[in-house]
Formats: sequence, C-alpha cells, structure tokens
Amino acid sequence: MTGQLRLDDHLRRYSETAPHALAVAAAVDAIAAAAIEIADLIATGDLADASGLTTGRNSDGDVQRDLDVQADAILRRGLNKLPIAALASEEMREAQIGDREGRICVAIDPLDGSSNIDINMTVGTIFSILPAPDDLSLAFHQRGTAQLAAGFVTYGPQTSLVLTLGDGVDIFTLDRKAGCFRLARSGAQIAERCEEFAINASNRRHWDAPVRAFVDECLAGVEGPANHDFNMRWVGSLVAEAYRILTRGGIFLYPSDARPGYGDGRLRLTYEAHPMAMIIEQAGGSATTGRERILDLSAQNLHQRVPLIMGSSNEVRRVEELHCDPLLLAGETAPLFARRGFFRV
Repeated sequence: MTGQLRLDDHLRRYSETAPHALAVAAAVDAIAAAAIEIADLIATGDLADASGLTTGRNSDGDVQRDLDVQADAILRRGLNKLPIAALASEEMREAQIGDREGRICVAIDPLDGSSNIDINMTVGTIFSILPAPDDLSLAFHQRGTAQLAAGFVTYGPQTSLVLTLGDGVDIFTLDRKAGCFRLARSGAQIAERCEEFAINASNRRHWDAPVRAFVDECLAGVEGPANHDFNMRWVGSLVAEAYRILTRGGIFLYPSDARPGYGDGRLRLTYEAHPMAMIIEQAGGSATTGRERILDLSAQNLHQRVPLIMGSSNEVRRVEELHCDPLLLAGETAPLFARRGFFRV
C-alpha cells in the first residue's frame, strides 16, 4: 500500500478549490483520525464484553450500546477542536451550536450497525457536511442537495473510508502500519443493472404492495419481468450494504411498512439517508423513498426518519415505477379487484 495517495494529501489538494473547502477538509481529516481511534478500539477486543452491553436508549428511542457512546465521544472530541458552526449526532437530543463564525455544519452517526458488534460483523461511521446557514437553527433542515461532502467508514476486515467531496466517490483504506488512510479506488461507479438485492424479508407481510411486487419480480428471476436471476443479501448494517453496492452493484431497500413506528421508515434522513444518497448518486446510482428523491428532501426535525431505497439506477427506477402503478395503488384501497386480489390482471 506504500506509495498510494494519502487521504491528507488528497484533502490538501481539495482545500484550495472552493470557499468552504478548507473547513470541509479539516472536518474530514478530524473524522478520519477519530475513525482510526474507533477502529483500534473495536479491533483490540478489549470491549468484547462491554461493547454488547446496552446503556439505555438514545434521544430517539433506539437501544444505545456502550460502544455507541464511546464512538460518539471520540468523534465529538475531534470535531469540537474545529470552528464548526453546528454539530449533530444520533446520540444527541439536539444539535450543538458551536462557532457562529464557522462555515460548515456536521452531522454524524457515530456507530451504524452497533447491534452487529457482538457477532463480529461490519459496523461503521456515517457523516454529512453542510454549509452553515445564516440562521443556525436551520442548519440540519437543509435539502440533501446542499451537502458539501459526505462519507462513511467501515470497520470490518479492512477499515475503509468512502468519501465524496461532490466530484465522484473515492475509497481509502487504512494503512495500519503508517496510521493513515491511502487511496484504494478512485471514481467508484455503480453498475446500472444488478444481480443482488438486500431487504429484511421477514417483514414481507408488513410491506406496501409496490415493495412486495418488486421483491416478487426479483425472486421470479429469469421467469419474471426482470429476465435475470438475483441473489438476496441482508447484513443489517447500512455501511456494509452501501459498501457492497459500491463494490459490485445491487439495490438496498429499507422501506416504510405497516408496523407501529415504521410508517415513515426507520433510517434517519439527516445523518444516514442524506449522506448515503449523495454518495450513491455521485457513484452513478439512485436513492429514493420510492416516491421522492432522497436528496430533494429536507428534515423537519433532527432525527426524522425516512424510507431508503438505493443502488443501481435501473432497479431503483423500477421500484419507483411500481410505486406509481395504478393497479398496485388501487390494491392498497380496494384489494378485492387489484392485481393481488380475487380478480387478477
């Protein structure tokens, strides 16, 4: 890995390109340094017992684990050294207003997929960087299109940092001997078509008709309208699912469904769906709720939830088509005469 472009050199070049660039580069550098510390914390195994313990629930009601809290503290410690106007985290009830002269705002999910820690599966950190508005109370109510940069880190067999600065997607891998991230893949692109889909199929009975119809088409394989076979995947870690899509294509679905608390989806718009959507689109893919482009949405509150369907553009487009299918929509309100009712089309 020696000789490959270092992340800090990449950020140094970028920092000279735009008014916000120096502040963005500093924030990404701080997140990368924190990620190395979190990676070491996870890899040592010293927290094998403690990492699986719950410390209660976070501000939005999700189970909070010991390592969630520690990862949050590490990231905030690094970011608080910078002139950042506002900082938001999944582990914080409200956004923290910092340097009112700061040019950027940062939103983080410190440890995505933390329920996977005790079974030794991939977890990660997600971040979004936005321009600071004049009214900082609106810092995290901006559309996803306002993002200046976004990225995520995966803590797995390798520690990788996926980054977009608004001009494509680059993937950096941690060089543990040198203690730095080095460029492993430049200009990552997602194939338009795919052969893998990821969804938690145990919730099928709760899905809306368009989601069931899409998964049925995938399962039908060469005998269905897709005319090719699919494999199904489900890791339960957003960063792992996104990394797989960037590596070999595919589609990921975390839709809204009929269960209590899932009617608006489950992932958070500000620090999960927005940064992932920016990354996926910058790599040539698409990200939607099924009805709306994720990057066109603005959050009404910091921890707002949203459905997320992302990946290869052809498959995402097909999901959107099914959400507009009048027969499926009719089936939601008049199932007796719908595509899946007694009178089949």
